[in-house]
Amino acid sequence: MAFTLQIGEKAPDFTLPATNGKKYSLDDFSQFRFLVIFFTCNHCPYVIGSDEVTRATAEKFSLKGVKFVGINSNSERTYEEDSFPNMVKRMEKFRFPWVYLYDKDQSIAKKFGALRTPHFFVFNENRQLVYTGRGVDTPRNAAIATVNDLDRALSELTSGMPISVPLTNPIGCNIKWEGMDAHWMPPDACDLV
Repeated sequence: MAFTLQIGEKAPDFTLPATNGKKYSLDDFSQFRFLVIFFTCNHCPYVIGSDEVTRATAEKFSLKGVKFVGINSNSERTYEEDSFPNMVKRMEKFRFPWVYLYDKDQSIAKKFGALRTPHFFVFNENRQLVYTGRGVDTPRNAAIATVNDLDRALSELTSGMPISVPLTNPIGCNIKWEGMDAHWMPPDACDLV
C-alpha cells in the first residue's frame, strides 16, 4: 500500500480543533463543491515563502466553490513555533482565508500520507482525490515561480476538465514527526513522481 493517498481515493475523515476555537470534521465542508486540504505549519520557509500565492489561489477559487483547509501536523517539540498557541497567533496576524486545524497526534498526516509542508490534496465533489503535490515550483520564493500546479489543477477542475497533471512532488520541509530527528521521514514515504 502506498504511503500517500492515491488519485481517486476518498478523503479521509478527521475531527480536529481549529484556531478559531471550533472543531471540524470532513462533513463540515460538505456545502463546498471542491475541497483543498493542505499540510502546512508556522515555521517552514517554503510555507512562509508561498503563503501569499496560496492566499491568492484560495481567494480566486472561493467564488467557484473551492474551500481551503490547512492542517498543521508538525511536532511542537521539534519546532515550538508550530505549537497550537502559535498557530492562533499566526492566523490572527495574517488572517488567511482558510480554516487552520491542528493534528497534534499526527494521525491525519498519516491517513493522508503527507510528505512535506506545504503538501496539497485537491478533492472533487465526490471527495475523491484528483490532484496532490506542490502548489508552485518555487515555494520558498513564490515571486519567481514559473509554474502554479495548484492553480492549473483547480482551473481544470472548476471548468469540468480532466486534471492534466494529477501528481507532482511536494516541495518543502518534511513533516516533523514526534520523537524523531527533524529530517526523518517514514521509510515507506517516497516521491510521488
